[in-house]
Amino acid sequence: MKKIIKGLVVSSLFLLAACAPNGDSANDKQEPVELVISTWGFAEDFFREEVYKPFEEEHNVEIVLDTGNNADRLNKVRQGTADVDVIFLSDYYAQQGINDGLFETINRSKIPNIDHIYDAAKAPLGEEYGPAYTIAQFGIAYNPDEVAQPITSWKDLWSEDLKSAITVPGITSTSGPMFLDAASKVSGSQEFNEDQAFEQMKKLMPNVVKEYGQTSEFVNMFAQGEIAAGPIMEMYFADLQEAVPNAEFVSPKEGGYAVMNTVNVVKGTDNKELAEEFINYLLSKEVQEKSAKEKIDSPVNTEVQLSEAEAEGLTYGEDVVKSLVVLDMKFVNEHSKAWINRWNRELAQ
Repeated sequence: MKKIIKGLVVSSLFLLAACAPNGDSANDKQEPVELVISTWGFAEDFFREEVYKPFEEEHNVEIVLDTGNNADRLNKVRQGTADVDVIFLSDYYAQQGINDGLFETINRSKIPNIDHIYDAAKAPLGEEYGPAYTIAQFGIAYNPDEVAQPITSWKDLWSEDLKSAITVPGITSTSGPMFLDAASKVSGSQEFNEDQAFEQMKKLMPNVVKEYGQTSEFVNMFAQGEIAAGPIMEMYFADLQEAVPNAEFVSPKEGGYAVMNTVNVVKGTDNKELAEEFINYLLSKEVQEKSAKEKIDSPVNTEVQLSEAEAEGLTYGEDVVKSLVVLDMKFVNEHSKAWINRWNRELAQ
């Protein structure tokens, strides 16, 4: 009997120790792991509440954001001035990161949701690197009250009816090389031809009020009636419609362009497996559906089903995605410096 009581006392002492507030028991809650995500910062309230918070709670993680534009954030990683684990970049800038050896190769077996996204999104920059978590479309927006005929083609932007009535993206923007490729197509070249593209651009300049570097500039000019049309990413079309409700967005008959926003793991991170878990979560039907229904990002997960109203303004559906022109970002980055210099010499206003 004494042995039994003694045993109960010892057991009780161990239980008390385990419950002590400063104890070293395995039952103590560990401090959350910090995961630093480099991103643009738009729709931050949505992402914090609907995307980051559930992941934090499930994985005992604290997500810290480093925000800014593509170029600035990539430079931080390049210069080692930001301790980043995961980075969101457009494919144009992500390719630069790959060229500079800034990203870890990913273990696709740890990201099974890749099997449930569009083929175009699975490995836009190679199997070793991150997927696209959203695909936007670069096409044309116009005000039907300000144009003589409906716009259906890239070549319609060269119409004399649009003299001093359009804007185009600058060559240093994500969509700048896409529009240069469109100019090559309008020139009649089947393959990209730099000389013909620049000659075609020279013909367009009388129609151009101003090059835009940020989408807000396009929206302001459109809202104030300074322009009637211009090439823009579909994801920003809702902003135009707020200013001009009857505005229209078209995918040109020659094809709109795929704008892929990618997610990669930064080289040197101590949280590679956690970063891959986050990427897998980002591609899940649940996250992709929430983001799409809030008109934040177009979904790449093929299991997401949207009504016509929910899909409005989004790049949605396999047929739409397959119709988009996808530029070779290795080729673009190899030639971008020469294109920028030539643009500034021959076209800059």
